[in-house]
Amino acid sequence: MKLTRLSIFLLFALVSASAGAASDQDGNPKNASAPAEIAATLTDDMLGTARLHVAVYEDTLLDLARSNGLGFIEIIAANQGIDPWVPGTGTNIVLPTAHLLPEGAREGLVINLGEHRLYYFEKPGAAPRTFPIGVGRDGWATPLGLTEVVRKKARPTWYPPKSIRAENPDLPRAIGPGPHNPLGTHALYFNWPGYLVHGTNQPWGVGRRVSHGCIRLYPEDIERLFSAVPVGTPVAVLNRPVKVGWLNGELYVEAHPDPEQADQLESEGQITNSERSPADILFRIRERAGADTARLDWSAIRITLAERRGVPVQVTRSAEQ
Repeated sequence: MKLTRLSIFLLFALVSASAGAASDQDGNPKNASAPAEIAATLTDDMLGTARLHVAVYEDTLLDLARSNGLGFIEIIAANQGIDPWVPGTGTNIVLPTAHLLPEGAREGLVINLGEHRLYYFEKPGAAPRTFPIGVGRDGWATPLGLTEVVRKKARPTWYPPKSIRAENPDLPRAIGPGPHNPLGTHALYFNWPGYLVHGTNQPWGVGRRVSHGCIRLYPEDIERLFSAVPVGTPVAVLNRPVKVGWLNGELYVEAHPDPEQADQLESEGQITNSERSPADILFRIRERAGADTARLDWSAIRITLAERRGVPVQVTRSAEQ
């Protein structure tokens, strides 16, 4: 049941994606290096589709993540047990480029710390752009709640706060634009002092828990976001590692690693401390199922919540079953 449920979903997603995607002579998608946000389409609560990549000798999961609009934790969660640095020629790599939209308002910037991902809803009813993000490590959590973009700055200067200077007394009082600036090339400032969305001079940190509470994007992604987002854009910061949504009349659950599990993925490559199904998550699933609660596949739900692969999985039995 464990492998069958995941395989059925991935086969569905990959066949759907391949309908409009050309392949090279080796069978790899020609658009594999295109950022996911460019081609993503919205159907019900689902943005984009998952894809499969057959690894070649040069591949690492870190490089595949960046070239496909993914973060590091996202790609290793979807490919647990595969060596991230030497996946091996011919290895099937899941590219988790399907995303259920976070529940709540769909306007402006929606930052979901629980999945290490940002969504930008530029126009009502249109598919949002989405980007992987680096988030705060232990002790440096980003606050949750509502704020807005109050200032934009290209080539920003970084002024390390006292808390960071206490951690590293050798830091200068200011770091101007250039390759040593941790803010990268562009920054969007919130109406929360000290918190912002910015680029980075260390792209390997995107999709991981390494920042001091700010939100970092790949250099190419912050340029796109910076040009699109005006001052005054509303911002919602939430923490939803488990998302629930509908696609074509079926309910899906997408479960991402919690912070402890994310750390375990980085150190061990897979999750073993996964025996947890919080009552509030199960309540949310029942609530979203509504009149279709009787069709819920609780075995699929338990497996999805245990594996935490970050891939949307169908958790309702089809009406004909």
